[in-house]
Amino acid sequence: MEEIELYLDDAKEQMQKAVDHTAAELVKIRAGKAMPNLMDGIMVPYYGAPTPLNQVSSITTPDARTLAIKPYERTLISEIEKAIINSDLGLAPQNNGEIIILTIPALTEERRITLVKQAKHECENGKISVRTVRKDTNDSLKKLQKEGASEDEVKRAEENVQKLTDQYIAKIEELLAKKEAEIMKV
Repeated sequence: MEEIELYLDDAKEQMQKAVDHTAAELVKIRAGKAMPNLMDGIMVPYYGAPTPLNQVSSITTPDARTLAIKPYERTLISEIEKAIINSDLGLAPQNNGEIIILTIPALTEERRITLVKQAKHECENGKISVRTVRKDTNDSLKKLQKEGASEDEVKRAEENVQKLTDQYIAKIEELLAKKEAEIMKV
């Protein structure tokens, strides 16, 4: 039935969005090495409007433990420093008048364990999103059955939804395993 296919396609799309969102959240968890996307959540006031840091500066990694931020306008240096200090990254910016340098400290074992817990929490949220999509899709399929769709078709569709759920939860667990290995690597 066409409507069932639409529900399945929609479920697949929403589950993929949950996986993508989880992956984006995991990227924000720093694993001890400098990466430009560490600065993704930082907003800087630029002509009165909050603007993402990567739109007002170039962010490079001269080495594995250092980030260099070069604003396109020199007047933004103090604003960028304030934004970094006020962020929850816990980094101390240093500037030489043209470039802001951030040194990423090595992670302690305790901090690594905390980061793994944070990663697990993000992945659990992703799994919850996938399960919510499953529940919503199954509810929609049951409504279709009440409206006259055959019971066999709805049962088959529910089985397909469960297969999709298992598939996308496995993807999230794979993301977690990679992130955990990255964090725990000294």
